[in-house]
Amino acid sequence: MKTCLVVDDSKVIRKVARHILETLNFQVREAGDGREALDACLDTPPDVILLDWNMPVMSGMDFLRALKDSGIAQRPKVVFCTTENGMAYIRAAIEAGADEYVMKPFDRETLESKLQIVGVA
Repeated sequence: MKTCLVVDDSKVIRKVARHILETLNFQVREAGDGREALDACLDTPPDVILLDWNMPVMSGMDFLRALKDSGIAQRPKVVFCTTENGMAYIRAAIEAGADEYVMKPFDRETLESKLQIVGVA
């Protein structure tokens, strides 16, 4: 079973994402900020991470950089999930190491297609 770490400071977004991912047969873990997510990845790397941009403690971009610097053996695929939709944001996310980008709010079809694009669905 594929694993996904949902990283978002919104409990509601984590719950919605969990529900969608579980219907797609993913085993889901959650983190409320980038620091929690980094610890979770170092402990047991997931197959894919759904990552929020704006979070307290450690932002999505800071998390991406830290993940890259962590030397983690098997780097998870990263799908940025955010309300930031400008081309500059998308470019910055991809350059920082994100594999794909999805806008909030998202639905099952959109998320499933992004997961297929990164090769985990």
